[in-house]
Amino acid sequence: MTKNMRIKQISVVMENIPGKLSGVSDVLGAEGINIRAITVADTSDLTTVRMIVDDPAKAILVLESKEYNIRQREVLAVETPDHPGGLNAVLRPLRDAQINVHYLYPYIGRIKDNAILILGVDKIDEAIQILTQNWVHLISERKLYAL
Repeated sequence: MTKNMRIKQISVVMENIPGKLSGVSDVLGAEGINIRAITVADTSDLTTVRMIVDDPAKAILVLESKEYNIRQREVLAVETPDHPGGLNAVLRPLRDAQINVHYLYPYIGRIKDNAILILGVDKIDEAIQILTQNWVHLISERKLYAL
């Protein structure tokens, strides 16, 4: 159960210079790979681009063939109520269980009236269990890629 709730995230670490991010988009787009969620964090000299794509295995092969510095990590996709305070439906149970949220970013797409968030947490199996117990809907990899 917990394995199919894990989403493959690809991170690309690259120089923080004009055109580098566009290059990643060009490479993936040329291969028909769609970026469905993305966040960019810079540390002046380097940039880390975290993304969810519709074909992670192919994206990894393509990016590695172009000598991009990539990393893979498993993250969660959760359905989040889209109203003031709705984010706490996800964050409060994690806080109470002492699970750290390293980062989160939005997924491009929705389920009915709810937003979808990508979560990077320190204890993924515990997070899955806690969120499920607190009626937070986790989205499977298969369903996420079909949105």
